[in-house]
Order: sequence, then C-alpha cells, then structure tokens
Amino acid sequence: MKERLVLLSIVSILMVLLYFFQNCMNTPCAFITILVFMTLYTTYMQIAYKHRVRKQRKHPVEKNYNYKPFVSILIPAHNEAVVIDKTIENIMQIDYPKYEVIVIDDRSSDDTARVLDNICLKYTNLKYFSRTKDAFPGKSAVLNDALKIAKGEAILVFDADARVNKDFLKELVPSLEPEQVGAVQARKIIINRNQNFLTRCQDNEMAVDTHFQVGRDAVKGAVELRGNGELIKREALEDVGGWNIYTITDDLDLSTKLQIKGWDVRFCSDVCVYEEGVVSYIPLLKQRRRWIEGSIRRYLEHFLDVLTSKNMSLRVSLDMTAYITEFILPVWMLSELAFQSFRYIKDDSNWISSSIVLSGLMCCFFIVALFYSLRKYVKLKPMDNIMQSVATAMYIVVLWFPLAIFIIFKIIFMKNNMDWGKTQHGTAKLVRDFDKNKIQNRQAEEITKV
Repeated sequence: MKERLVLLSIVSILMVLLYFFQNCMNTPCAFITILVFMTLYTTYMQIAYKHRVRKQRKHPVEKNYNYKPFVSILIPAHNEAVVIDKTIENIMQIDYPKYEVIVIDDRSSDDTARVLDNICLKYTNLKYFSRTKDAFPGKSAVLNDALKIAKGEAILVFDADARVNKDFLKELVPSLEPEQVGAVQARKIIINRNQNFLTRCQDNEMAVDTHFQVGRDAVKGAVELRGNGELIKREALEDVGGWNIYTITDDLDLSTKLQIKGWDVRFCSDVCVYEEGVVSYIPLLKQRRRWIEGSIRRYLEHFLDVLTSKNMSLRVSLDMTAYITEFILPVWMLSELAFQSFRYIKDDSNWISSSIVLSGLMCCFFIVALFYSLRKYVKLKPMDNIMQSVATAMYIVVLWFPLAIFIIFKIIFMKNNMDWGKTQHGTAKLVRDFDKNKIQNRQAEEITKV
C-alpha cells in the first residue's frame, strides 16, 4: 500500500506539472529543461571520469594485491541442470588463495540436484545444499540461507550461467579494500552477443550501462549492483540486514539499502563477468519486466529512508534522483504527446510539432550515449557503430517504454504478486560448450582494439 500511495502521489504531481506547462507556459520548456538537465549531468560525469583518468596517469594508484579476505562464492540454482556443472567447473578454476563455493539448489524440479551430487565429488572446497519445497521463494531468500553457513569476510554472488577469467577475484577484491566501500560490481558482458539481434542489443545495453556506471562511479554516485559478479563485504551486508526477501530484484534493492546506510558501491570496469543473453522476445520481456518493476518498487519502498538518511551523501542522493527520471520520462513523453495530439484533433492551439521534434531529440541523446559506449567498450567500426546505436535505441524504446508505463499502472492498480520471471539459461550453444579460451580470446580482442 505504501508503494502504491507514493507512486500515485508522484504520478499526480507529474500530471499537475504537465497541466501547468500546458496552460501556463510554452510547453516545449518542459522538454528543453529535461534535455538540458540530462546533458549537463552526463557532461559532469564525463568530465569527472576524464579527470580521474588523467589523475591516475599522473599519480598511478596500484592495487593492493596483499588484501586477500576469505571469499564465499554463492551460486543460486533453480532448474539449472543444463548449465550448472560448466559454471562450477569455470568458477573452481579461479586463481585465488582463500575461497569457498556454495551452490544452492533452490527447489529445482529438474536434475539440478543429481548434477550437483556428482560434481561435488570432484572438489573439496565446494558445498551445496537443497532447499525444501516449502522454503520461501526468491533469490534473496536463497542467498540469506547460504549466508548462514558461509565463512567469508566477503560474499561474491554469481548467476548459474556465469563465466569468468582465472584472475577475476585477484583483480576485483582490491577494490573492496577501502573502509567505506561496501560492495563492488564487475562489468557484465553478453557471451553470445552475435547469436541474434536480441542478444546483440542486450550486449549493447550492457555497454551503455557500463558507460553510465563508470560515470556514476567517477562522481561517487549511486552505483548499482547487477546481481551477477557482485562482491559484498560481510560487515556491510550484515549492517543492512542481509537481502530483502520481499523484493524481485535483490541486487538493486541491496544497492539502495547499502547507500542509505552510508556504504559506497563501486564499479570495476576492468574485471568482467560473462553471461548468457536471452535469445527470444517473450522470455526477454519477462526478464525486463522484472527488472523494471523491481527497480521502481525499491525506490518506492525506500523513498522516505532516502529522503531522511543522515548517512547517505548528497552526491548519492542527487545521482539517485537523476536516475529515477528514466522511469518517469516515458510517462512524461507519452502523456505530453497524447495531450498535444488531443488538442490538435480538436483544432485547439497546440505544440504537437515541437513535442515531436523534442521527443526525437531525446531519442538522439540516447543514440549518442550508445554510440560513445559502443565505440569505447565494443570497438565497432564507425558505420557498424551508427547502425547498431540506432537499432539498439529503437529496441530500448520499444521494450522499455511500454514496460515502464505498464509497471506504473500495475503498481497503482494491481496486486503485487512477487513474480520473479526466471531467466532461462542454457539455450546458447556458446555457453553449453564453453571453454576457457573463449573468454581469453574475446578479452584479447578487446585489449587489441583499445
């Protein structure tokens, strides 16, 4: 009920602002204001990032490889018989002196338990347990159960399809050392990028997400955990009471709780975790629906805590506020276009042409961000970069805008059913037949193109 009331209040305020701009001001002023704000903020992040790079070149800060806390690696597995054995074999090759791996069979109805029984015989530092059928569902509940038996001073979470290089922990762990840092997120890459149009767009999404996460990290903003490849200090995790079992996006909810308590979340772009992209539209729609709903709900649930927290820095608060607009913007744009179209049909004075042009400019803003991100992180040729930037922008508009509007409607008018929308793994041949050279070859290509 609290989430519903908060969101209803936000939407009501939004409608009042729209009415004000419609009747009391030149309507395009609202769009121009948003565009200017978005441009200034992204410019600020870019300047901060460039300043950090120059500072690092002049005064290099070496990673402290002597910082080696014991790490517990947790891998939840719900019906993951197809991929879990290859994932474990990959994770067990990590070159780090002090770690354990705990795999949790979460009420699986396939052969996950049998696969885990067999593979556990091969490794002494591998543990697994099965949750009972009546256990509380959800990844957060799984992780909280595993935390009870985990010995680690730091907790690393992987999805059941994760693939990493041997030096993953060696390179990621030093970023967790500073006292105020509570968690670190590795960069995510889609391993089956070239399987089809959807997987290519998902990898491009990851690239632009990396771009913005790097910017948020540079300004010490509200960097977000991404579930796969997140490393968390046990002290910080216990400080926020573990994972929230009533959320459908454990990673985003934990990010916000950590920041409310004053913990920094950092992003490590030079350490990568590879995962499988969703290969068909309906499963992708279900996955993104969960991401959007979970992200919006966590803001609503922690709304008052964000406003009243004495531990959260001003930069984190402002950064978090700026990113909330990614969910408000679709509603604003479509409502504005609907109002202007209605006035146009009634032959009243309207700004329909200006609204269409400015909506196009907002789309161009994201195309430019995509172009920059793909050039930097995917290393595409200029013409391929332009074509994929435009195609991915269209993909994002078609996928995210309707979903954001639907989720806002759902939260206000429908019951919260805690639908996780499990992501299907093991459909990509590259993941099923994965070997260590595939990661090393792609990383070598990325380094060569830098």
